[in-house]
Amino acid sequence: MPPDDRRAAGPEGLNRRPQAVFTIGYENATPPTLVAALQRAGVVTVADVRALANSRRPGFAKRALTAALAEAGIGYWHIPALGTPAAGRQAVREGRPEAMKPIFARHLAGIEAQAALGALRERALRETLCLLCLEADPRHCHRSLVAEALDASTVKHLHPGATGAD
Repeated sequence: MPPDDRRAAGPEGLNRRPQAVFTIGYENATPPTLVAALQRAGVVTVADVRALANSRRPGFAKRALTAALAEAGIGYWHIPALGTPAAGRQAVREGRPEAMKPIFARHLAGIEAQAALGALRERALRETLCLLCLEADPRHCHRSLVAEALDASTVKHLHPGATGAD
């Protein structure tokens, strides 16, 4: 097998990659609309890729979100190593999402983030995952960069309150 085909290779030597990974931002959502979008997509586990699983938005801090998801039969997994560093979050708050991308790329290249990405990739091979963060627009959020790094066959962005994904 050529070296470039070894990534995510299974025991049979087949090139394995996640078939589909979803992403979702809760910025314009309520907990019920978020859960409904996840259920429509058949999500098994939400992978929370916020560095800090806190929120000023009611229902989106780690404890409340975990409870709402559990009630709907959806798992929760917080992966702080895949969160945006403080400098990246600051750039987004200042309206400079493009400045966040190289900051996050440097972070993602680190040992801890690469280990977390590997664990996420392995889990995505076994179940339907959705990457969660605040930002509604996936083009302005690091979760899209995480999804790209997973090398999934398909990345679908869910929009709470809407009926589909893009």
